[in-house]
Amino acid sequence: MSVQERKQRERAERERLIVATARELAEQQGWDAVTTRRLAERIEYSQPVLYSHFRGKREIIGAVALQGAAELAAAVRAATSAADGPRARVAALARAYLDFAARNPAVYDALFQLDGGLAYAQEDTPEPLKDAFAALLETLDAVAGDGVQPGLFTEVFWAALHGLATLTRAGRLLPEDAEPRVELLVDRLAVL
Repeated sequence: MSVQERKQRERAERERLIVATARELAEQQGWDAVTTRRLAERIEYSQPVLYSHFRGKREIIGAVALQGAAELAAAVRAATSAADGPRARVAALARAYLDFAARNPAVYDALFQLDGGLAYAQEDTPEPLKDAFAALLETLDAVAGDGVQPGLFTEVFWAALHGLATLTRAGRLLPEDAEPRVELLVDRLAVL
């Protein structure tokens, strides 16, 4: 291995450490607790080293969001691939999405609430974000209904899931009604 290759590998490892530490700190104490100073202390590197990877917290949030998008896509695909039939796949998608949001609140915030400097629904949208949307579209395309644009239907279904995730997390919805909400969403929005 050349010196250059070793340095690139070490740089990539430091970057992964920064993102993992930011994510861990955000999940434990919220995004307000994530500062470059705290990150530098936790990873035992100086702040200039941290700034050599990310220009600031916004870029770190973006990196966490991209990682989260890949994980969300994988979770949705795993859940839907194990389901049999269109209704079961849509219900599995909804449960996987809501479960991801509940288990990863800081990552979910990085993806959909905070400014990570990422473009959404545009030409220059990063691939992990496009792939997360594609993971939803793959299942919802089949249940959009005649004359309904599948991408538009996916946006509406996603918006409903996001609303459920956000309101549930905020304690605005009764937890015991989580499953009836999923059933209602699947039965009323999807053409099965």
